Amino acid sequence: MYAIVDIETTGGSPQTEKITEIAILLYDGQKIVHEYATLINPEKEIPYFITALTGITNEMVATAPKFYEVAREIVELTENNIFVAHNSSFDYSFIRNEFKQLGYEFKRDQLCTVRLSRKLIPGLKSYSLGNLCDDLNIRI
Repeated sequence: MYAIVDIETTGGSPQTEKITEIAILLYDGQKIVHEYATLINPEKEIPYFITALTGITNEMVATAPKFYEVAREIVELTENNIFVAHNSSFDYSFIRNEFKQLGYEFKRDQLCTVRLSRKLIPGLKSYSLGNLCDDLNIRI
């Protein structure tokens, strides 16, 4: 099973920034078997340029659960599954750091779709998810 993960954050550093949204799709190799998504209250202000990038505002996360309130569900959804993300080191490092702050070691096998696409389709100008989808005629 694969836990396909995507997050949004308040910035680029897992040591100083926080998660504002997480989505997890469980995929059995043939179909999506479970979908999970939630905004997360980062307990800090979201900078304007991040709101412009993600569309997530401080007002949207004000009443959202805090990370510790959804942590158990994240553990259960990803447990015994391969953690898959586009540029997985980014998403994984944020999630690991959030759990570290709770005193829990989050450790999962990872599959990075950026690295995988570079091996499978060498020579592209860009391996951003949008450009890959365009190049492969995958409709989003």
